[in-house]
Amino acid sequence: MREIKVPVTRIEGHGLITVELNRAGKVSKARFHVTEGRGFERFCQGRTLWEMPAITARTCGICPVSHLLCSAKAGDAILAVRPPRAADKLRRLMNLGQYVQSHALSFFHLSSPDLLLGWDSDPAKRNVFGLAATNPQLALDGIRLRAYGQEIIAALGERRVHPAWAVPGGVHAPFTAEARDRLAAKLPEAMRIATDALALYEQGMAGWGEEIASFGDFPSLFMSLVGENGVWEHHDGRIRLVDAERRIVADNLDPARYFEYIGEAVEGWSYLKFPYFQERGYPDGVYRVGPLARLNCCDHIGTPLADAAVARFRATADGKAVTSSFHYHWARLIEIVAALERVKIYFDDPEILSPRVRAEAGINEREGVGVHEAPRGTLFHHYGVDEGGVIEKVNLIVSTGHNNLAMNHTVTQIAHHYLDGQKITEGLLNRMEGGIRAYDPCLSCSVHAVGQMPLKVVLLGSDGNVLDEKVRTA
Repeated sequence: MREIKVPVTRIEGHGLITVELNRAGKVSKARFHVTEGRGFERFCQGRTLWEMPAITARTCGICPVSHLLCSAKAGDAILAVRPPRAADKLRRLMNLGQYVQSHALSFFHLSSPDLLLGWDSDPAKRNVFGLAATNPQLALDGIRLRAYGQEIIAALGERRVHPAWAVPGGVHAPFTAEARDRLAAKLPEAMRIATDALALYEQGMAGWGEEIASFGDFPSLFMSLVGENGVWEHHDGRIRLVDAERRIVADNLDPARYFEYIGEAVEGWSYLKFPYFQERGYPDGVYRVGPLARLNCCDHIGTPLADAAVARFRATADGKAVTSSFHYHWARLIEIVAALERVKIYFDDPEILSPRVRAEAGINEREGVGVHEAPRGTLFHHYGVDEGGVIEKVNLIVSTGHNNLAMNHTVTQIAHHYLDGQKITEGLLNRMEGGIRAYDPCLSCSVHAVGQMPLKVVLLGSDGNVLDEKVRTA
C-alpha cells in the first residue's frame, strides 16, 4: 500500500488530503483531513450574551460578518425580540456585502488561476500573481469587486474585518445617507465586473467538461434556507432539503429545531465533525450547502439578472438539481449578481436610513438559535444562558462542516478518476486540491485555526518508507 498526502492550498485554513493506493496503483481510499483543533465552543462559556457577536466574529478573518450576524440572531431569540425593520434590512445589506467580497475572493483569487491558466500549468505561476501577469484586467477587476463588498461592510460596521456592529436586538448604529450615496455611485462598476465574470465562466465551460464530470458530481441532498414562496434567502426563512431530482425531501423545517433533523458524527482522522440528515442516517444522509445548494433549493431569486442566470444554470440539468460540485464556482458568480441587485433595492429604500435600529430587552429565554446563510452555506449558532445572560453552552454548526461528507465524496471521486493506475503528477494532485477549493471551505471557521500548514507531499511505500516527497511552493 502506498499513501499520498496532499496539503490543500488556496483555501481559508489548513487541510490535508490522503490517498491510499494498493500494490496495483489503484485507489483504495481517499480522505480529506482537517488538521486544526477548535476551542471556541468551550472558551465562550462564562462570557455574556452581549459579548458573543464580537467574540465569535473572531472565529475567522474571512467570515467575521457571518458569525457576527448569526450570533446576533441567536441573541434576538434569547431576548425574545424582533429587531426593527431598518435593522433587519441593514443586517441583510451587510451580509450581501459579505457575499460579494467572499465570493469574489474565492473565484478571482483562489480558483481562477486553475480555471484560466490550466490545471497543469507551472505551480509557481498558477496563482493570483500569474493571473495578473496574463490577464491584468481580470485580476484588477477581482480586487475591485472584493473591495466593493468590503466597503459595504465598513460603511455599516466601521471596519472591513471583525466589525462589532450587529448586537442582540438589532444593530448599534444607523446607516448614513452619505455612505449610501457613495456606495451607490460605485455599484454600476461592481455589477459590470460581476456580469463579465459570469459570462467568462459560462463561455469557458466547454473546456472544463472532464472536471465538471469528476469534481464531486454525485447524487446527494441539498439544504438551505428559503423564504416565502420559495424565494432565495440569505438571512431568515425556513429550512428546505431537496434531492438530486430537485424533489423536495423536507420543507418548512424550523431552524431552531435543527437538532431534530441534523446529526453530527465524529471520525478519528479529522477534527471536523460530519453532519448528516438524520432521516437517512450516517453516512447516507450526505447533503451539501452553500451557493450550489441555495440555487438548487430555491424556486427563484427574485431579481431579473440573477433569475435569468439561474434559468441558464438549471437548463444544463434539464430542471433537475445541478449536482457537480465544480459548479459551485458558477453558483457563486450568480449569487454575486443577485447580491448586487438586492443591494440596489436597499439603496433605493429610504427605510434603511431610519434611526430606529435596536430593540431593547432583557433575558427572556434560556436558549436561542441563530441561523443564517453565510457565503459558504447554512450557519447555526446555538446558545444556552443563565438568568443573567452568562453563556453556559454553545454549539456551532458551520457551513464547511455541513459539506464535510460531500468533500470526502469529492476527493474520492477525483482520486478514482485521475489517479487510478496513472503516473502521479503535480497537475493531478492539483485537481485533488481543486475539488476541495470548489467548496471554498473555511476550515478556520469550522474548527478554529491551530497549527501550521503542512507543506510536503509524501509518498510512502507499503513498508512505510518514504519513496518520494515534494515541497509545496504555491
